[in-house]
Amino acid sequence: PSPPTPIPSSPPQDIRNTVGNIPMEWYQDFPHIGYNLDGKKIYKPIRNKDELDMFLEKMENPDYWRTVQDKMTGADIKLTDEQVELVQRLQKGQFGDVHFNPYEPAVDFFTHEVMIHPVTNRPADKRSFIPSLIEKEKVSKLVHAIKMGWIKPRKPKDDTPTYYDLWAHEDPNSILGRHKMHVPAPKMKLPGHEESYNPPPEYLLSEEEKLAWEQQEPAERKLNFVPQQHRCLRAVPAYPRFIHERFERCLDLYLCPRQRKMRVNVDPEDLIPKLPKPRDLQPFPTTQALIYRGHTSLVRCLSVSPSGQWLVSGSDDCTVRFWEVSSARCMKTLPVGGVVKSVAWNPNPTICLVAICVEQSVLLVNPSLGDKLLYGATDQLLESYVAPEEERVQPVQWVTASMEEHSKGVRLVIQHSKAVKQVTWHGKGDYFASVVSDNSNMQVLIHQTSKRWSQNPFRKSKGLVQCVLFHPIRPYFFVATQRYVRIYNLLKQELTKKLMTNCKWVSSMAIHPGGDNIICGSYDSKLAWFDLDLSTRPYQLLRHHKKALRSVAFHKHYPLFASGSDDGTVIVCHGMVYNDLLQNPLLVPVKVLKGHAITLDLGVLDVLFHPT
Repeated sequence: PSPPTPIPSSPPQDIRNTVGNIPMEWYQDFPHIGYNLDGKKIYKPIRNKDELDMFLEKMENPDYWRTVQDKMTGADIKLTDEQVELVQRLQKGQFGDVHFNPYEPAVDFFTHEVMIHPVTNRPADKRSFIPSLIEKEKVSKLVHAIKMGWIKPRKPKDDTPTYYDLWAHEDPNSILGRHKMHVPAPKMKLPGHEESYNPPPEYLLSEEEKLAWEQQEPAERKLNFVPQQHRCLRAVPAYPRFIHERFERCLDLYLCPRQRKMRVNVDPEDLIPKLPKPRDLQPFPTTQALIYRGHTSLVRCLSVSPSGQWLVSGSDDCTVRFWEVSSARCMKTLPVGGVVKSVAWNPNPTICLVAICVEQSVLLVNPSLGDKLLYGATDQLLESYVAPEEERVQPVQWVTASMEEHSKGVRLVIQHSKAVKQVTWHGKGDYFASVVSDNSNMQVLIHQTSKRWSQNPFRKSKGLVQCVLFHPIRPYFFVATQRYVRIYNLLKQELTKKLMTNCKWVSSMAIHPGGDNIICGSYDSKLAWFDLDLSTRPYQLLRHHKKALRSVAFHKHYPLFASGSDDGTVIVCHGMVYNDLLQNPLLVPVKVLKGHAITLDLGVLDVLFHPT
């Protein structure tokens, strides 16, 4: 830029303002504008131009547009041509210097040839590869604030447009149609000959018909007017009931409850789920093969040895019989002196023991069948028990069998305070649980055979316990009361789940060998299948039976389950549980077995699948 022109001083002496670079508004209300080098005040030039003088000067002075007032001295300065040009260039956004060329050719110091030395060889900062601590601190503060609820994360914006189609209901196919379910009003009946002003003579009423018409109720009249004859159209008077009829028509239209009945034409075949044919789901039991004859009264309970060679049955004739499965031959009969409510063969294949519920005690019996080494080892295991130093308080009494009982095969008697109705083993074969007919908190007891030790796991009663069950793989314990099945975790000692059976009085329960599905039979002839991963309510309720279900069972290896009922039938169903967790189990009834005669209104009391 060109050098600034020297300020033309109004008086001859140099009024150099030495106040410095400060805002001049500070001197706005003072008569002086600063101080000279001697410290004397420099007074502002007397400016008493009013608006009129300013206007006249603007009109007459040709240099008015290039005159500016110097804030420092208060004097008027006339800008030179170079200064005016500079201001104009700056206003246009150009460079101040006329000779500056913004489009110099670029110096290409990055060439296309790769150089061996970098242009800049600064080592990278340490901070460039360490996560920022400040950011981390800030994020943790924000996370804490969100957790405490001080910061609410942004609500999602509603993207739906606020405008809508004003004429949408005009289009009959439109969803928005206001009259989507509009039923058009029935049309009025067009007038016939009888309403003509000059009807044919057969439409005119005779005197008797007129009398009859007047005596009828208005609702019973065939016509609601009397046909009349006029000689010409000019002679027809105004219709007296016109307004009345219009009004009634309006009433009919807006009071009439018109409604469109939606009729759905559904093919009944489509409502039945597509199930595979039973023929494709073989094998499953179809024919009666063997009958085990020998009991003289009701057979209440069954159990099979883990090898599948032996079967034990308990009956109301106060005996327990041991059978060979393949030949239906009774190997042993054990009189127990009471009705047998439940039997359970120990599932551990290295132990030969059967638990039997008789009245108020559970007998542990060694049936001495099969491999001599096996049942000998079982006796040795029971005899190797050493009693603890101090007597422990237990809810039951463990009694070693007398010589006479020992010769029959009874090894231990666990005496309860009330009648025992069920016994079931844990999969490992050391623990077993018994259910007592009582409604206190002593209903369920868990016993350990090797330590001859019993405990009562529940502090308070949650209802009448019907049956209990150990989970085949995990440390869970199932307790079925009349309406619910509660699943307890034995390790954590807490309630894991509570299943609603939606049945009146659960009678029996079985668990799938995979451990994720259980079935419950009930006295109101329903079978509930629960998928434990899916819900606490039944996945399916099967109402196949006519009467109460007494027992349900799963097969160890095949996808089969069965239920026995008081209607004398056993229904075998295919119950496929897939490894793919997203696929629901497939339940298909495949066979009804009808071999039983109903006695004393009781049908099938127990069902059981052979292990292999």
